[in-house]
Amino acid sequence: MPGQRKLGRATDQRKAILRNLTTALFVSGRIETTEARAKEVKNIAEKLITIAIKEADNFTSKQVKISSAKVDAKGKKLTDSKTSKNGNKYLVIDREEKTDMVSVDSPSRLHARRLIMNWVYRPSTADGENVNVTDKLFDEIAPKYKGKNGGYTRIYKLGPRRGDAAEMVILELV
Repeated sequence: MPGQRKLGRATDQRKAILRNLTTALFVSGRIETTEARAKEVKNIAEKLITIAIKEADNFTSKQVKISSAKVDAKGKKLTDSKTSKNGNKYLVIDREEKTDMVSVDSPSRLHARRLIMNWVYRPSTADGENVNVTDKLFDEIAPKYKGKNGGYTRIYKLGPRRGDAAEMVILELV
């Protein structure tokens, strides 16, 4: 018996469909698809959410020195003219150092992030900005289900599709 439904596709196509549907579910919160696909995506999504919940608070904060370019009122970088040993002139950007608090993942959280990144794509919005689904899963979705053990998704049946009578459903995050 296979680990997943075959969905009438070759392995690479099947994995691509499931990755697309899983990513779409996490980005929008709800998708409309066939029943067989929805059941597979539900299994994958619930496992990924469980991983994110277990590792959601597993990080530390650390102070880090950050060097950034000084900018003027218009947003342009401030530069300084320097001369090299052999007489060539070049521009150097003026820099300032700041200390900032940065969160550092523990090794197990890093592993969990990499497991999740294996199953989701990096989609972009209509503006062309990348959406980091892994961050959304850890920062928004996992805290919402913190005290819950499973049952993060719900399937609503819509009825047969007009063209081929495939059973259509809506899969959504609860």
